[in-house]
Amino acid sequence: MFKVTTLPKSEVKIEFEIPWEDTAPFREEAVVEISTAKPMAGFRPGKATYTDVVRLVGEMKILETALERIVRSYYVKAVIGEKLETVGSPAVNIDQITPGQPVKFTTHTPIAPEVTKMPVVKDCAVEKKIKKATDKEVEEAIDEMRKMRRTEVKVDRAATMDDLVIVDMEMSRDHVALEGGTGRDYRVYLSEPQYIPGLTKKLEGIKEGEERTFVLPFPEEYLQKHLAGKDIDFKVKASSVHELKMPEMNDEFAKGVGIDTVEELRKKLQENMQKEMDQRATDAAEIEMLEKLVENSSFSEVPEILINEEVRRMQHELQHSIEEQGMKWEDYLGSIKKTEADLKLDFVKQAIRRIQTAVLIKAFAKQQDIDVADEEVDAELDRILENLPAEQEETRAHVSSPDYRDYVKVTMRNRRTLEWVKEQCIK
Repeated sequence: MFKVTTLPKSEVKIEFEIPWEDTAPFREEAVVEISTAKPMAGFRPGKATYTDVVRLVGEMKILETALERIVRSYYVKAVIGEKLETVGSPAVNIDQITPGQPVKFTTHTPIAPEVTKMPVVKDCAVEKKIKKATDKEVEEAIDEMRKMRRTEVKVDRAATMDDLVIVDMEMSRDHVALEGGTGRDYRVYLSEPQYIPGLTKKLEGIKEGEERTFVLPFPEEYLQKHLAGKDIDFKVKASSVHELKMPEMNDEFAKGVGIDTVEELRKKLQENMQKEMDQRATDAAEIEMLEKLVENSSFSEVPEILINEEVRRMQHELQHSIEEQGMKWEDYLGSIKKTEADLKLDFVKQAIRRIQTAVLIKAFAKQQDIDVADEEVDAELDRILENLPAEQEETRAHVSSPDYRDYVKVTMRNRRTLEWVKEQCIK
């Protein structure tokens, strides 16, 4: 009834020939559909006989209406029966559709890539490079905490490089104000580096009420390309000068952040910093390990549809990250001098590597017989549902669906498999 042929580029061709008599149930359903959409005299909608519908619209119309059901049913049976891991929807070509004759059609479908050579795990060992949190780094963290709790005291004197200056500012080029370049009560911390290069130095020594004009070039890498590297006219007027007073590092300060003594605060900071450094070392080792494993494996070709999906996912992740930082996506593309098409092309190699990594983890799970019990999946779903408000009915229904259950099971299995691989490889 069907013949499966594996083609290059991870594609499978299935040729179907369905005997005319086997299409009868689908043609009966088509008759109901046709007579419901166009009721016949003397019959209630959907109740006309097969013979009467043939007389009204012809056998060919019935067959054409049934065709989608025929293709879908036999295609799904073939995929399940042959245990094919297809990706996306098939391309369908109808080879023969004639009343009284077998229905013939051919499908072409991408299939998931597979590992053709598994790596030798012991050859992929990596060392976790753990860095120790130093006393200097702890003190720098404490200084940052002090900065967050510093006070601003208005002073009547010239500003030093340790002060905060509040200014009204106008920026222009060729006597035309820059869009968004005019602001009042703009806060400039003269000791901090995030401003236009040279700006804080130009404000050193300014006093309350004093006005200054000067010219500074915008950085070459400035996001607005038409202004990058260009000389910009600045006009500023100081509203006030503030001395920044840092709190002393003592037990009272420690109590202000919920810890009894300075020594306990230092110890807690060092512990937290060490945990963060350990996690970064673990993450770096995991990335190195996976790169080695993939490099020492062989794979069948990755279908283009999977590559395109992964590239779209990677672009979405990057765009979301950029916009969370308050930057416009178009400005970011301008800053790296690339179009979306350029960026997608750059992502292809990494997308293939990410897909191969996922395929390899799945292969390890099968090789080592790693699975997740139904009870564990139930417990995870219960945990998710417990954290969802009762009024979020649509989300709760999605979490309770079979598809989501399958997704959770695969995620848990992959996580467990990755932990097994890390135990073998990371020292």
